[in-house]
Amino acid sequence: MFTRSLLDAPRRLVDVRVLSPLGVLPERQRQGIGSALVRAGLATLTEGESPLVFLQGDPGYYSRFGFTSGAELGFRKPSLRIPDAAFQVIRLPAYEPWMTGTLVYSEPFWRHDAVGLRDLDA
Repeated sequence: MFTRSLLDAPRRLVDVRVLSPLGVLPERQRQGIGSALVRAGLATLTEGESPLVFLQGDPGYYSRFGFTSGAELGFRKPSLRIPDAAFQVIRLPAYEPWMTGTLVYSEPFWRHDAVGLRDLDA
């Protein structure tokens, strides 16, 4: 799912997407289903007005689609609980260089506590 969120950029709020959640039943994994879903979603978004897609996930998996470190491109993650390596972004054709800033997750991410990792031993 590509969830609508916002980028708090210096000029204005920018409508962006967050790739989350992505899930494939365990018995269907390693058959290319997840990759096909990501590629199809990105292809659809490339044709639209979304300039950026963010995610928190395994760089080893998502780099194959063109995702790279958000911090290295000047973006700030919405929570300190998100590991630096997991905070990733891909720039789409509608991206403009002034579009930097802090990702602001939509309300469901916070309501369901789906932001970063919790220290369960604390």
